[in-house]
Order: sequence, then C-alpha cells, then structure tokens
Amino acid sequence: MATGLASLAIVLGWGNLRMVGRVLLFLMVLVTALALVSEPSALAKGADNMARISALVITVMLLSAVLGQSEDLKVISRSLFGGNALFRYISMTLGTALLSVPLNFGAVGVVATMIGVQVRDKGDSVVARNAARAVVRGFGASPMASPLSISIVMTVTFLPGLSSWKLISVGLPFGILYLLAGCYFREPEPAQADASLLAGDRVSALFPWLRFVVIIGAICVGAFLLSTQGDLVYSQAVTLSCLGAVVLGLGYRRLADGVVSLPSLASMNNELVIMGGSSFLGGIIGTFALNWLGAEFSLSPWAYPMIAAAVPWLFYTGGAIGINPIISGTLSGSILGPIWPDYGLLGLGMGMVTGWGITVAGTPYSANALLLERCTGYSAQRAAYGWSLRYSLIALTISSAVCAVLAMPAY
Repeated sequence: MATGLASLAIVLGWGNLRMVGRVLLFLMVLVTALALVSEPSALAKGADNMARISALVITVMLLSAVLGQSEDLKVISRSLFGGNALFRYISMTLGTALLSVPLNFGAVGVVATMIGVQVRDKGDSVVARNAARAVVRGFGASPMASPLSISIVMTVTFLPGLSSWKLISVGLPFGILYLLAGCYFREPEPAQADASLLAGDRVSALFPWLRFVVIIGAICVGAFLLSTQGDLVYSQAVTLSCLGAVVLGLGYRRLADGVVSLPSLASMNNELVIMGGSSFLGGIIGTFALNWLGAEFSLSPWAYPMIAAAVPWLFYTGGAIGINPIISGTLSGSILGPIWPDYGLLGLGMGMVTGWGITVAGTPYSANALLLERCTGYSAQRAAYGWSLRYSLIALTISSAVCAVLAMPAY
C-alpha cells in the first residue's frame, strides 16, 4: 500500500522529475516486469524496502522544514562565523555536521546562505573560501555517523545482520577525525580577517544551541528505544521518532504563533524516486543476485577485506562521474550483502557510510555541492577538486585500511 502511494506520487510529479529520477523510474518498471516473469517473490522484498525508506524520507524532510522555521536556527548559523580562524573553521564544520543530523542538506542551505551574503558584501576572500570548505565537509561527516542519516538506514536495511549502533560507534570517531583533519587542508588566513556578517548579529547562541542539541538527542534516544525496546526495524524507529518531533514542533508553533504553516511536499517526488526507488531496486537486485550465485556461494576469506577496502573508492569514483551515492549504496549493499560473512559486516558497512560521506563532500555532482554553488557562487568543481582532492584521497586511503581490518576473519 505504502509503496503504491509513493509510486503514484512519483508518477503524478513526472514533470518535476530530474533526469536521474526518470531513469530510475524506468528501471523500476523494467525490473518489476522482469521480477514478475522470473522471481515474483523478489517484489515483496523490494516493496518493503521502498515503503520503509519512502516513509523515512518524507518524515525527515518534514522535520527539516519544521525546524527550519525556528528563530534559533538563525542565531545558531550566525554564531558559527565568529572567533579566530581555527576556531571559526572548527565551529563551522562541526556545527554544520550537527545541523545536518535533522536537517540533511538543508543545513548546507542555511549556512551557505550566510556565506553567500558575505561574498556579495565583501567579495571573494580566504575567509569565505574556508567557510565553504567547512560547510561541505561538515555535511560529508553526517552520512558516516548520524543516526538519522539515509546512509545509515539504507546500510542496515541491506545488511540486516549489522547493528546500527555498532556501525555508528565506529563511524562517529572516523567522522570526527575526518572533520578535524580538515583544519590542515584549508588556506591560511590573515590575522585581521573577520568573518562576522554584521556587528549586530553577535547574539549569544548558547541557549539556542542547547535547545537544538536537546531536540536532536531526544530524537536519537527515541529511535534507540523504539528499535531496541519496541522491536521495530531501525528505519521504522527513526521514522516514528522524527514524526513525533514533527508533531510536537507543529504543536509548539500553534501555541506560540497561533497558526501552523504546513511545509509543502510538492517537489519531494525526486527524493522519493531517488531514495525509495533505489531501495526498491536494491531489494530486487539482491534477490536476483542471491538466486544467481546460490545460497551457499562464498569467496575466499581474504577476498572480503580486499573488497571492503575497494568499496569507498567505488563510491567516490561513481560520484566523480555523476552517480548518486544512493545508487552506489544500493548496488553494493544489495549485491554484496547477501554473500557477506557475518564477522565482516562491520567492514562492509563502514566502507559504505564512509565512502558515501567522502563522496558527497568531495565530488561536484552531489546535492550539497550544487547547493553551495548556488548560494555562494563558488564552482562545485573547484570546491570538490581544487580545494579538497588531496584531502579526499587521504580520507579514502585511511577508510580503506580501516574497512579491510574490520572485514578480516576472526581467526
């Protein structure tokens, strides 16, 4: 039922679909026809995946829209622009990463808009360029460790034997290291550089930040309790936790302002077909692959660390030619997941989420790179390769090594 409604919403919004969305919709129809002929049981797995991911996408976008109406968000975003050069970079990259937990790439839109104001008022400067670096890298860390990230949810959907909290516990230190390492891959700023937008904007952001962190913490705790104590699938737990926050947020707006402004979902069909459609294809492709290879298929134990080491590079290479990480995640998770040994699942999952994050931060075709370009005027190609190519390659190398170790046999 849910899959049918999501598919209907996608078809009704055909005129708004990007090319990648239309291609995915065509593939969904083609693969459905193939499944009906050769493996009808695969459709149930694909439909189940799509229903879970579509519900999560809609809820996360609603949460982003509701939180985006908060005055706290304006104060928080302005607070990231103060202090000396090093402190400012760290606060912007960590702040964007934190904002990205509930806001997804909406966090890039919020902070990049402020950078765009500075570029228009004061012109291109090393301060603005470092701020732009911090924003895309901060967003790139979100897929590595955010409990509400689509990457985490899709990874554990395709790798059901992997605990989401085990994946997050390993991805979080890597994500923090990735962000802090960025301090060494920025331009030196002159001592007198001042990145504040307006003198009157220096308002204390302590309580707005505290309120925001409490909201994020409550959503994450809710998801954890629903998945562990409520025996819900992780994607369902995250969806319900986010939906509860949306309802409470709308209720608060009703009491505070006397009106409720419901966010529009009219243009969400692109997200539905890209994320929901990819998960649908992944469920069916995974069934096809398992049937083709056979339930007893396995590789040499030492082949798995080598493949795990290659996964982040596959994501990055795909992103460099315009392939969305969702598609890379769908293919790697649906094909490798069924044949992967339980002892090495953490290595494969780590490769998927770190490859995802490095790709969205270091390639020019991701939504956040294009959004940064629109807000600031800085070319997505320049931001990805001119500023961060060496940074991305080093991160990929370290990620590969970690994934290989985690995928090694237990003996």
